[in-house]
Formats: sequence, structure tokens, C-alpha cells
Amino acid sequence: MQSTTNYLWLISDLLGQGATANVYRGRHKKTGDLYAVKVFNNLSFLRPLDVQMREFEVLKKLNHKNIVKLFAVEEESNARHKVLVMEYCPYGSLYTVLEEPSNAYGLPEDEFLIVLQDVVAGMNHLREYGIVHRDIKPGNIMRVIGEDGRSVYKLTDFGAARELEDDEQFVSLYGTEEYLHPDMYERAVLRKDHQKKYGATVDLWSIGVTFYHAATGSLPFRPYEGPRRNKEVMYKIITEKPPGAISGQQKFENGKIEWSTEMPISCSLSKGLQSLLTPVLANILEADQEKCWGFDQFFAETSDILHRTVIYVFSLQQATLHHVYIHTYNTATLFQELLFRRTNISIPNQELMYEGRRLVLETNRQAQTFPRTTRDNPIMLLSRDLLTTVGLIFEDPSPPKVQPRYDLDLDASYAKCIVCLFVCLFVFEYNKIELMKEDFSDTAHKKAEVFHMCNHCNQTLEKTEQLCEVLMQGNMLSTEYDEISDLRKKVLRLSASLGSMDQTMQDIKNKFLPGGTLTDTWTQQVGTHPEDRNVEKIKVLLDAITAIYQQFKKDKAERRLPYNEEQIHKFDKQKLVYHATKARTLFTEECAMKYRLFISKSEEWMRKVHHVRKQLLSLAGQFMNMEQEVTMIIQRVYKLLEQLPQKIIPMASSGIKPQAYLSQSTLVEMTLGMKKLKEEMEGVVKELAENNLFLERFGTLTLDGGLRNVDRV
Repeated sequence: MQSTTNYLWLISDLLGQGATANVYRGRHKKTGDLYAVKVFNNLSFLRPLDVQMREFEVLKKLNHKNIVKLFAVEEESNARHKVLVMEYCPYGSLYTVLEEPSNAYGLPEDEFLIVLQDVVAGMNHLREYGIVHRDIKPGNIMRVIGEDGRSVYKLTDFGAARELEDDEQFVSLYGTEEYLHPDMYERAVLRKDHQKKYGATVDLWSIGVTFYHAATGSLPFRPYEGPRRNKEVMYKIITEKPPGAISGQQKFENGKIEWSTEMPISCSLSKGLQSLLTPVLANILEADQEKCWGFDQFFAETSDILHRTVIYVFSLQQATLHHVYIHTYNTATLFQELLFRRTNISIPNQELMYEGRRLVLETNRQAQTFPRTTRDNPIMLLSRDLLTTVGLIFEDPSPPKVQPRYDLDLDASYAKCIVCLFVCLFVFEYNKIELMKEDFSDTAHKKAEVFHMCNHCNQTLEKTEQLCEVLMQGNMLSTEYDEISDLRKKVLRLSASLGSMDQTMQDIKNKFLPGGTLTDTWTQQVGTHPEDRNVEKIKVLLDAITAIYQQFKKDKAERRLPYNEEQIHKFDKQKLVYHATKARTLFTEECAMKYRLFISKSEEWMRKVHHVRKQLLSLAGQFMNMEQEVTMIIQRVYKLLEQLPQKIIPMASSGIKPQAYLSQSTLVEMTLGMKKLKEEMEGVVKELAENNLFLERFGTLTLDGGLRNVDRV
């Protein structure tokens, strides 16, 4: 037990260890509250006094939620060493988070955005005080859980920090080599003497490496066998990086360096976020300090990312979910342009639906008024053209080659790679199942709205025909009789056309009924996932592999094992290889094969649906023409109805009968009947004008302008 005046700690409660200090979990003597206690060792006092005092002075100035807070500076009771009492972060560091197998290929998108926001905010606070950190890395970014249950990340370890304005430079060396700026790497790691000085932008390089690590789970610059075993190649990679590249890897001994301007396929961030992040990384991972962005531009570009809203769009035919990052003030025109970049579906061919109803976005409509979307409730995107189904993109797993010799370090590293690989396989298989459960028949159910439209038109035509019959009974003049006859012929012609259209619709309807072509193809061949329990099988193997990995981590920490434990370690290594081989075979021969078959069948099914949609589009156009013609007929019928009583009543009062067989009571009944039918027709027209639900919901199947659309937020 060690202590200061107000705090105490056990030396076994070690949180972190450095060259000049150790960090322990301590408690306040009176309250029992937990704190992080940084205790400096004898080596730290060999530094100049101003360097020793620098961390204290820096921390005293800082006060921000994304900076680990300093509470007190005291002295250890026995050795009189300086002790910093700081905020305790019980959830470890960003490095701890990235070491979790589930994050082997980078953080989930929501968590990455929190890291981005918090690190940028913390760095912005440092720049306000003219402070350069000089040792930014995942291990120096601590994590706590806020009151809302979300992560909060905080910069820590200011032992290398100092005040430095943007135009100032320094010559001293600090930092961790994988995250060092190339100029500092040359002198600190390769021990090459030069006269270069370093500016505040060296922090930007470290931030770039840290963000890439957080996004992908890997370092961006990787020589064969790793940075620490191949330092010359590491220096070659970071100094010869082409403009725009964000990573470089040497996969084979003495092999060429493979550069990339994009994130790897395994990265879990959406393409929408990647497209915004990669230019930032490319411009801060710049060895030439003259070409590297300054902090002002870095803060401006990252702020632009963080102030965007995300609109989730599921491309139905491509079977792909997209994250569209857009400002709330941006218009639908830009939104659809971004959709085109992500999906290659041209704007004229884009059809949008939300919650089963057509979504029409006027060109100047701002994104803040768009419907609220989530991953489970996205805007659905359809194309009027046939598309290739994309689905989930993956690479066949290739486990690292196992070394036959007994080596605790290599074995632990191998076990970790295996765990990370099969976590990725498990996530893929789980997401594949969720995707295969999606109802790709969303387009098809719009047929019901077309049938509704057909029935509605049929009812309207019947009412119109009844009105024409009444008019023919009460006609007085031959010219009017001819017009009424002509109207009635038009109604009969429309009725005949409607019958033909109805037959076509019945043929389409039969395809969607139980036993129909499209329904059976989907339920029996495409959309029904077989109960193979591959997810559960991979999970069992993953648990076994993870247990061995955890044991290998403990073995590595021991550095040397007794004979019996060494033999157990070797047996576990054999089991690890066996489980890994079995899991890989299960994935490649079962999971991946079935998924590729599913994609192929769903694409074929979509082609059939596309043909049906074209038929429905044709019917929609015919219905619209019919509706316009019926409307014109009704308008003319109304005028004749208004004229008819004015002609019948005067003729009846003068003793002239319009028809010999019509009595006075018949005329009255006919007039009342016409009035009733007129009211019914007015109801039909009102319904036609107001009942847009079926038009709106069917609208996604029509050509632009073909049907009225009612937008819904």
C-alpha cells in the first residue's frame, strides 16, 4: 500500500506503465472515490526541471469533457515522488476497445463517430491553448461511459505535451513509433541525424494513423513482419506514400508496397462515411509538412462530417443498405445525386418509397423535412432498370500460416488472428441470414392498389352508364339525344376496354396468389432460409477458439510455462488449428455457397418482377387515360342533367309529354331519380378527387407524372 496525504493505492492495482511513471487505481481516503494515480519514478527526475513540470502546467490549464481531468498534485509519503491524481476511466482505452475480437476489423460506425467527435473536440481544446500533445495513439485515448450509456473518449498522458503555437517548431523527440510523423521517425527510430524541426501538425499524422486504426482495426502502414521488425521498410512506406493514398502494405518479404486510396473491404464503416473520411486521412497522413493540412482545415473538414445527418436507404434490387451523409439544409437534388454515386442508379430511374408509400421529393425540398429513417426502417430505393444484385461483400477467409515451433508470443498472435477472422465470419453469416429474411416482394404487393383502381373505375363507369340511361329517357331534342347516345357509346367502349384490362390484371394477380409463379418461387426457392443452423455452428467453434486465445494470452504473460502446462499449450494449439480449419470449411462450403446461390436466385426473381412491373406500368397509363375520359363524360352529363328538368317541367305544364308512355308521376319519379343519381355521382367524383391513397401507394410503379402523388413525412 502506498499513499499521499489524501489518496492511497495498492501497487498491484496497476493500470499502466511507462518509462518515467506508473499509473495505479487509487482511492480518496475520506470518500472512497476511485481515481487514477500517476506516480513518477527516479528516472523521471533525471529530466530537466522544466520538462518535469511541463505535464503539471499543461493539465492545470485544461478543462474539457474530452480531456482526462487533473484533480490534485501531491507527493508520495515515503519516496516523496510527485503524484498526479486524475480522473479514473474504468473502461480502459481506445486500444483496449480495438483489442476486443469483435472490433478486429474496426469499430462499428456509431462508435467510430463518437471517437471522431471526441478526439476532434479534445484536440480543438488543446489548440485553443497552443498545446501540442506529441503522443496521440489509441492507448492515450481513455474511455468512460456517460449518463446516457454512450461512450465518451478523453485524451490523456500529457507527459510529452508542451505549449507550441502553429508557427513554432520543436526538436525534441517523443511518441510511439507506429504513430510517429516520418521526420520524427527518421531520427527517433532510425537514429539518423538531421536538422529538421517539427511543428504542431505532427499531431495530425498521429491522429490520422489513430483514426485509420479505429476504422479498420489495423495500422495503415505495415511492412512485412510488422513495423518493429522491419523499420527501414516502415520508413520507406511512410515517406514514399503517394498523394491520396491512406495505406501501404508489404505482404511478402522484399515484396513491393501495395498502396490504397480506400478502406479495405473488411472495414465496417459505410461507404457513405468512408467517402468523407478518406480525403481527411489522405491530407493529414502527409509526410511533407508544407503539403499537410493545418489544424484549421482539419477542424473544418471533420466538423463538416460530424454536422451531417444520416439517411438510411435500402436499394431493393441490389440488396444493399446505404448510409447517405447529408446536411439538413441540403436539397433533394443533392440527395439523389449522392444516391447515384452510391448505387449507380441514375436520378430519372430512382423510385423512392417509405413505409409502403411512394415518396416524392421536390427538387428544392430540404433534407431536414425528409422522413425519419433508421437501419430497420429505411427509405426503399427501386430502379426502373434491371440491376445486378450486390448483397454483402466479403472475401474468402485465409487464416495465417501456423508456425509448428513452440513460441508463446507467436502462438498468442496466431490465436488472436484466428479469433478476429472468425468473428468476422460469424458477423457475416448473421447479417446474411437477416438479409435473406428481407421481403424482396415489396414491389409486387403494389398489384393490390392497381386492382383497387380497376374496381373504382368500373364503379364509376356503371354510375355514368345509369346517368346516360336516365338522360335518354328524358330527352326532348334530337341533337341532345344524339349527344346522349354518343356519350353512352363511349361509356360502353370504356367498359369493354376495362374488361380486357381486368383480364390482364387477373393474370398478374394469379402470379402473386398462393401457388402463383412469383409467390411460390420466392417462398420455396429464394426467400425461405433453410434451417441449417450454420450461425450456431460457427458460434460454437468461435467460442472454443476464443477460449484457447484467452488461455494463450495468459500463457504469454507468464513468459515461461512448466512442463505439464507447456504440453497442454501444445495440445490446445492443435485444437486451435482443428477448430479453425473446420470453421473455414463450414463457411466456404456451406455459408458462402448458399449465399451466392441466394443472390443468384433473387436476381433471377427480380427480373421476373421487373417484367410484371412493366405490365403494371402499362396498365397504369391506360387507367390514367380512362380516368381523364370518364371525367370529361361526367362533366358533360352534369350539364345535361342540369338542363333536363328545365325542359321537362315546362313541357309537362303545357300538356306536351316528352314521351307518350311517360305519365306525370313518372316524370316526377324520374326527376327525383336523376337528382339522386346526380348526388351519387358527385360522391363518386369527390371520392375520385380525395381518395388518393391507392394512387399514392401505386405511384411507385408509374412513370414520372403518371399519377398524382401525396407525400408523407
